[in-house]
Amino acid sequence: MAKKFPFGGRILMIGYGSVGRCTLPLIDRHFDMPLSQMAIVEADDNSADLKPYTERGLRYEAKPIVPQNMEAVLGKYLGRGDLLINLSVEVSSIDLMNWCQKAGALYIDTCIEPWAGTYDNPKLSPHERSNYHLRYLAIENAKKWGKGARSALVTHGANPGLITHFAKQALLEVAQRRGLNTGKPKSREEWARLMMQTGTKVVHVAEHDTQIASRPKRPGEFVNTWSVPGFVGEGLQPAELGWGTHEKQFPKDGGEHPIGSKCSIYLNRPGCITQVRSWTPLGGPLIGFLITHGEAISIPDYFTVEEGGKAVFRPTCHYAYHPCNDAVLSVREVQTNGFEMQKKQRILGEEIVEGIDELGALLMGDFGAYWYGSQLSIEEARRLLGPQFNATSIQVAAPVLAGAMWLIENPDRGMVEPEGLDHDYVLDICRPYLGPVVGVHSDWTPLKDRGKFMPEPELDWNDPWQFRNFRVT
Repeated sequence: MAKKFPFGGRILMIGYGSVGRCTLPLIDRHFDMPLSQMAIVEADDNSADLKPYTERGLRYEAKPIVPQNMEAVLGKYLGRGDLLINLSVEVSSIDLMNWCQKAGALYIDTCIEPWAGTYDNPKLSPHERSNYHLRYLAIENAKKWGKGARSALVTHGANPGLITHFAKQALLEVAQRRGLNTGKPKSREEWARLMMQTGTKVVHVAEHDTQIASRPKRPGEFVNTWSVPGFVGEGLQPAELGWGTHEKQFPKDGGEHPIGSKCSIYLNRPGCITQVRSWTPLGGPLIGFLITHGEAISIPDYFTVEEGGKAVFRPTCHYAYHPCNDAVLSVREVQTNGFEMQKKQRILGEEIVEGIDELGALLMGDFGAYWYGSQLSIEEARRLLGPQFNATSIQVAAPVLAGAMWLIENPDRGMVEPEGLDHDYVLDICRPYLGPVVGVHSDWTPLKDRGKFMPEPELDWNDPWQFRNFRVT
């Protein structure tokens, strides 16, 4: 992107964790605006790290945002025509969006967050702690805004967010391989029909992070390549997945939602102890965590085909996440400690010595398996932004940048999910920051090389794409 993106408004970023640290230099690089028009508010004090930016005019405040001070803090930095980038945790996305609507400001986040005390509240049902429920509340809330409301782009990071655009591109390439030369769909209904025509049954967010550091994880420490509170928070939520129309057997520990489109289900167990089989091109077969994510609801909902008010096609969709090895050990320690997060936390940066974050959409069905996504190495990440960044943070920050640009060019669209954006627009902006972006066909199935050492009668050997074949625990 040789030409800078012009913006005459102000920008407020809430949160300055691993993603915020990466988003700031991208905005500085690509937005044609002085840093005096930008501010950062976060709970922790990182003023020393931000000194090179505050010396150039960036405004900074270390202040936790809570319901009692939210309006005062936002009003200090934002007004009509400005942009709020929400990269925080435990701050209500719905309340922030409603404030932006009243103020005439644009809004973007990477996940729909509630106020603190929701994910781990034993008084709430699994349904009430689910991302499905949070999404439902956000959609119903946005209906009150009326026609021509200010644009609010929700869940537009790597996943959810970028993964939807990978899935659309993968679907087009699968269709081409199958001789379905239909061109690029122009509506939600056309996208859904195309997925049905290709014979797609399952969509995975198949991610394998192989980044390793010179200093390994110590006991009592949670090590990760992105937000530790964010990872632990979603890992303690019930596992969630979009439930496909091809599925034959409902999970014994599964639950259905009582409201909304009912495009997904939940399991009565945390995602951090729920494991599934998946595959990536370089990493090969993997066993990952079925962590709840927004795309596990929005993708199957978007690609549902209805006839006569009944869903006749919908893919199963969920996350299959193998984080870096130190994070896997950290999750195991959380489990053994009665799901209490470690007091010490470390985000890997300059100590990473090698590895990649292989993140993509894995489509599976009548055609076999097709993965499309990013294979960003730590070496490429450092070449792009510097030694303090890792591959994971760039994969999240790039779609935040693209989403912010889309908002400024489309300011009156109300609440929008990633599926509502042109995937080519987003990928064109993100691709320079994603390393190799490839599509790879595979003959892998969750039944491959199974049953060699022990009988597995619970599997469906006639249909590899049943959820029970993917599930490990």
